[in-house]
Amino acid sequence: MSNETVETESSGRRHGGRYIYEELRKQILTLKLKPGTPLDEVSLAAQFGLSRSPVRDALARLITEGLVTILPNRTTLVTPFEIEEFPNYIAALDLLQRAVTRLAAIQRSDEDLERIRAAETAYMTSITSGDFQAMTELNKALHMEIARAGKNPYLTGYYEKLLGEGQRLSHLHFDFIISAASTDGMGRDHAEIVEAIAARDADAAEKAAHEHTMLFQRRFLDFMQQNLTSRMKIS
Repeated sequence: MSNETVETESSGRRHGGRYIYEELRKQILTLKLKPGTPLDEVSLAAQFGLSRSPVRDALARLITEGLVTILPNRTTLVTPFEIEEFPNYIAALDLLQRAVTRLAAIQRSDEDLERIRAAETAYMTSITSGDFQAMTELNKALHMEIARAGKNPYLTGYYEKLLGEGQRLSHLHFDFIISAASTDGMGRDHAEIVEAIAARDADAAEKAAHEHTMLFQRRFLDFMQQNLTSRMKIS
């Protein structure tokens, strides 16, 4: 076998793994693959027409993002999300969102601010597209630019996992989010965060980040109360 053939096959495996990762990630975030759904390497390999190796690589990447979980019995499944855990999720999101946003106001460079503003513009543009998948991806991209501007990779890594979980929750009630946009000012709720970072006002940035989290919580709980019979108590 020639070196060229080996390189081609290796490239194909990498490409295949990337495609599987992107497709599974999209299905998980949009809830086409429900929380708790088992993921079998053999079945996925047959579905995508590839060997188990790129499937394994894709699943490993999704595990590091917290979207896929391996149980003690080695069963692999889409990470479950218990509604009862929502208060704990919000508490964690609030703490990290306040921290990374505050750090961004303190640490950001002019180049960081340019990237943050560009990400905000892209998100605002996506609102009129009607593509909710694009909206959630661009919303995450904006928050990740803010986090990276804070220059703390440990916080950024944990924060990215929480944002991924937030994407799943957003898709759970995206119709409600869209219908509530006129009253909650969808698309304008990032402006205070970005302007506080631009002004290097750490206190204002943290306050705006907290209010942003509380808006997400309020929308989700309003959806729960209007559409589901269960009630959750938020401390």
